[in-house]
Amino acid sequence: MHIVSLVPSVTETLAAWGVDPIACTRYCERPDLPHIGGTKNPDISAIAELRPDLVVADREENRKEDYDALVGTGIEVEALHVASLHDVGPELGRLAARIGIAWAAEPLPPRRAALELAPGRAVRAFVPIWRRPYMTIGAQTYGASLLSWCGVEVAFSDRGTYPTLEADDLSPGHFDVVLAPTEPYPWHQRHLDQLSALAPTHVIDGQDLFWWGTRTPGAIARVAEASSQALGLVGLPQASPSSVTVE
Repeated sequence: MHIVSLVPSVTETLAAWGVDPIACTRYCERPDLPHIGGTKNPDISAIAELRPDLVVADREENRKEDYDALVGTGIEVEALHVASLHDVGPELGRLAARIGIAWAAEPLPPRRAALELAPGRAVRAFVPIWRRPYMTIGAQTYGASLLSWCGVEVAFSDRGTYPTLEADDLSPGHFDVVLAPTEPYPWHQRHLDQLSALAPTHVIDGQDLFWWGTRTPGAIARVAEASSQALGLVGLPQASPSSVTVE
């Protein structure tokens, strides 16, 4: 089957299944494959010229107008929707069935109890994904869902899908630690220094936080370890294996 992937995590997952797309986006980290634009601006004409059997998109990653344009050309499109850790298994299962792959979900690591500064006082982490203005992730996103599984409470996550923050939000007491993912924003040292002035700052792998798919079980373990290391920045001992609970 000739597949075009518009989702970096799907491109990675397909490769893990032994299925290389015939083209992907420039963000998919596959320089060996033809690129058909970005996730938000795919080249519809270039995709149509490839005559794929299927284009794989994601409602959180790609735009509806691009989906509509592809469908309008007569191209088959599988639009996944992963907005939570719990969506990964069902959506990958749906994709596997669509392309004829036998696949079984790998069990997730045990869910970790909330990391606490004191009994009943969870550690609140600011997770910046953009600046000017600062933005973060809301509770209804895969990244926040994964962090919650790792015992991390994401500050401001009750304000919508991708909350934009005001200057007053970036003041002492609103969060305890900053977890700065390596993508989508390219943080430089000067930015990290600015964030460190707000709260102790720890860099975490943005792909582990946001690229769902076959990497998810391993990513959970790595993000849990990174968040445990961040506890040391606020003067707390790192979480031990006894702090996890099975769900």
